[in-house]
Amino acid sequence: MAEIQENNSKEKKGNKQKKMNIRVDFTPMVDMNMLLITFFMLCTSLSKPQTMEISMPSNDKNITEEQQNKVKASQALTLLLADDGKLYYYEGEPDYKNYASLKETSYRADGLRSLLLGKNREAVRKVREVKEKKARLEITEEECRQEIARIKSGKDTPTVIIKATDRSTYKNLIDTLDEMQICSIGKYVIVDLTEGDRFLIDNYVSKGGLSQNATDRNV
Repeated sequence: MAEIQENNSKEKKGNKQKKMNIRVDFTPMVDMNMLLITFFMLCTSLSKPQTMEISMPSNDKNITEEQQNKVKASQALTLLLADDGKLYYYEGEPDYKNYASLKETSYRADGLRSLLLGKNREAVRKVREVKEKKARLEITEEECRQEIARIKSGKDTPTVIIKATDRSTYKNLIDTLDEMQICSIGKYVIVDLTEGDRFLIDNYVSKGGLSQNATDRNV
C-alpha cells in the first residue's frame, strides 16, 4: 500500500512549505505477478517444432537397385548441390557426352522455384484449390491433408532426386527442401552423389573438356 508522510519545513521568507514523501509498497505485486505467470502458462500453447517430411531410399533388400532407380525419365529431375552455392540440374537420364545437358540455376525464387513450378504447375493449382476449400470450411483438416497428399503423389507429378557434394552446405540442402514444400513436390529423395555426377559437374565447369579428352584417348 502507498503511504504519505508529511513533513513541515522551516519557514522561508514568511511562507510555510509542506513536503510530502510518498512510499509505495510493492509487496502485493509479487503475488499478482505469480498469478499472471501462472495464467499465461496455462492458457498459452507452447510452440511446436516445425518438421519436414523427407522421402529416403528404401532399405528393403528385396528391392533391386534397378527398381529403386526406375523413374520415368520425362518426370525425373536431378539436382546436384555443389560448392560455392552452385546448383546444377539435369532432366531424365544424364548425357555424359554432352556437357550442355547439365544446366545451372540458383536457389532464388527465379531459379529453382521457377524450375519446379514449371514442372509441377498443375499440382500446385490443385493444392491451392483444396486449401481454399478448407478456408471456406467445405472440408475438414484431415480431408484437406489427405487430398493434398493424393495430389502430390499423382502419376503426372515430377520426381526430384537431390544429390549433394561434400562441399555443399546445410543451408543449400535446407533451401532445396523448402522449395519442395513451396512448390508442392510430393516425390523427392536424397541420395548419394555418384562418380558419374561428379564427372558431369567437372565436365560442365571445363566446358566439355573432360568428354573431349576421353574421346581423344579412345581415338
